[in-house]
Amino acid sequence: MGMKSVRWFLWAAVMSCGLLASWLPGAEKIRVLVITGGHDYQTNEFWQVFKDNPAITFQPAVHPQAHDYWKAEAARQWDVMVLYDMWQPISAQAKSNLVARLHEGKGLVALHHSLANYQDWPEYRQIVGGKYVLKKEVLDGVERPGSTFKHDVLMQVRIASTAHPITRGLKDFEIHDETYGGLYVHPEVIPLLLCDTPTSSPIVAWAKTYANARVAAIQLGHDRLAYENPNFRKVLAQAIAWVARQP
Repeated sequence: MGMKSVRWFLWAAVMSCGLLASWLPGAEKIRVLVITGGHDYQTNEFWQVFKDNPAITFQPAVHPQAHDYWKAEAARQWDVMVLYDMWQPISAQAKSNLVARLHEGKGLVALHHSLANYQDWPEYRQIVGGKYVLKKEVLDGVERPGSTFKHDVLMQVRIASTAHPITRGLKDFEIHDETYGGLYVHPEVIPLLLCDTPTSSPIVAWAKTYANARVAAIQLGHDRLAYENPNFRKVLAQAIAWVARQP
């Protein structure tokens, strides 16, 4: 084979690999819907976390219009939703739409104060696998007081299992964040991150499934001290990839 033929062969092989990669499952970026509203946050620093993730594209949605993105037609625009809202009003139609999207296999990541969403809709607690309790109530037959919070705490976070894709490559770490005490966590979730800090609940991140959807919940993420922490960013990025069923 002459030199020109060799060069042509190598060029063709590279082009073929590139074209193949573009058609392989998972080659395209994950389309993420990020829902906010009902709680203040440091806007620029929060969105920078998503801008810095090369594996995704993202679209913001803000309450009270955010539920419109759960409709079947609008949901074709996204693969995963990240909840960073703290919202209570929800119509019967919005409930039905959310459950339908999860039955379709759309992924869900619930961040920080979104664990306090929809206090009067018990199914939401089943979907995310936990709940920040705003007022005393009975859960699983046990009366629970309201959950607590404390700002600006140096949290000592331990990895529950490095075998799970969301925590793979991580080691125990510190993070300045807001702790939630008295957080309800369903006993059948898969714990991912643990915390021994006195004002924190023992489990601060977990994974589960609901219908055909993968769900991840991450209690961390109050402000820029958390947003800029590389461990938080890695957990969130890997959670998005896992619920999207990407490697």
